[in-house]
Amino acid sequence: MLTVAEAWEAIERVVTPLPRQRVPLAESLGLVLAENAMADLDSPPFDKALMDGYAVRAADVATLPARLKITEEVLAGQVSPRGLGTGDAIRIMTGAPLPAGTDLVIPVEQTSVEGDSVLLQPPAVAVGKNVLRKGESTRRGDTVLTAGRVIRAVEVGCLAELGQHSVAVHRAPRIAVLATGDELVPVSERPGPGQIRNSNEAMLVAQLRQAGYQAFSLGIARDNQADLRQKIAQGLEYDVLVLSGGVSAGKVDLVPLALAEAGVEAIFHKVKIRPGAPLWFGRLDRSRPANQSALPSSLNSSRPNTWVFGLPGNPVSSLVCCELFVKAALRRLSGLEACRPEAFHAQLHKPHFNGGQRPTYHPARLSQGPSGPVVETVRWIGSADLSATAAANGMIAFETPNREYPAGEWVAVYRW
Repeated sequence: MLTVAEAWEAIERVVTPLPRQRVPLAESLGLVLAENAMADLDSPPFDKALMDGYAVRAADVATLPARLKITEEVLAGQVSPRGLGTGDAIRIMTGAPLPAGTDLVIPVEQTSVEGDSVLLQPPAVAVGKNVLRKGESTRRGDTVLTAGRVIRAVEVGCLAELGQHSVAVHRAPRIAVLATGDELVPVSERPGPGQIRNSNEAMLVAQLRQAGYQAFSLGIARDNQADLRQKIAQGLEYDVLVLSGGVSAGKVDLVPLALAEAGVEAIFHKVKIRPGAPLWFGRLDRSRPANQSALPSSLNSSRPNTWVFGLPGNPVSSLVCCELFVKAALRRLSGLEACRPEAFHAQLHKPHFNGGQRPTYHPARLSQGPSGPVVETVRWIGSADLSATAAANGMIAFETPNREYPAGEWVAVYRW
């Protein structure tokens, strides 16, 4: 049974980013940049004004107030044909190219116009104030954005400024979600004796879509090899297959056997965690002959792999394992180097005893207290208690079993 850290290490060791592709800039949002983005021009490409006002020479405004002659007006997109002469001022708008000889721009708020002259009022404006020189932001050939970063709106703006109408990104993973079990009925049906609604599939698809991934429902696979085989074959056409249920050690926990028959190799089974210990993780490598079962010592990123997670059937177990492990693999596939979930620390509001023999990831409610973030466990009776978990917005990692955690202690928290 692996520790949580060892499970993350196994995912990092074998999962590699999906292939690169070029997409239109407008379709790049949320994807991961696959190559450095370089400046093809200086930015700005010319000396420019940073506000509306008057372009002047420093020598002419050494003492204020000063009266200068207005010789012309320059708007954004225009260029002054003559530049500044001694005693001249040129009315200029934000973003317009600076006339030759300009040392600074006096804000319009410090001026008053009298005929063809402008009176410039104190306070004094320093040389270089309210102007941006050519290349001051970036120089041609500079690396503006590095590969491996998520493209947000600001990156889209930078890429547009660089003229990159198409962008090299890592392909987004496509994920299939499959629930297993004879006890499941569709959400639209009323359960009969011994039956429950298929909440896990709906939750997992939503969990993944909420994180920005493409997730698709495959429905319910019954606890027989024929149905499992058919549904698993569908799921293996995706980049990632996430199954819920059937991975423990019960009589009808048939998922590991069905996956093995489909050629999926186990990388690990079981993690030292509560909830979620029966977690299963494996890989289908279509480039290898079907009769080869040994896991290669290294993987080529170009191999057409499908990654498979078998999550425990209890809903909170599925939720926690998806947050901690499935999303880690998806971040890796998407091209992110740092794939582990990011924990931050908050003070425990009330004492908590972590019983049992495993680290517990306990549903919790995080809030902002007077002196910083505060977190409190929600009343929770175990991995089947999904309704209580809905009161939580994250989970506390109680790493040490059989330990009392006092109020005020700083603990690791994972938000969801």
